[in-house]
Amino acid sequence: MFKGFHHIGLYVKDSARSLKFYEEGFGGKVTMSFGPDDHKIYMVELAPGAVVELIPHDTVEDANSPWAHIALHTDNCKADFDRAVAAGAKVKSEPAEHDWMTNAFVIGPDGESIEFFQTEK
Repeated sequence: MFKGFHHIGLYVKDSARSLKFYEEGFGGKVTMSFGPDDHKIYMVELAPGAVVELIPHDTVEDANSPWAHIALHTDNCKADFDRAVAAGAKVKSEPAEHDWMTNAFVIGPDGESIEFFQTEK
């Protein structure tokens, strides 16, 4: 079952510049970061329930839009992934467990990238 949106992924050309912009311009707070220092990804909470994920542009091949994906917060990543695929979504990545979350990606009918994001195991 979906709990709402978790975050929106945004491709950025200069992580330090974008991080400063979202921190100073919107009062955002980094809630987590991951990846190597030269390609660090930041999760920046702008308000409760409003998170933007800053993704370095050169780490992805399909960055033809500034918006990378929309992430739906779910309590059952696998079930929601399976339901979307059954409805015609194309598989981008199967459900995978990580240290602090489980996620999967599908492509919708108009090419939109959708992430299923589960924080509780």
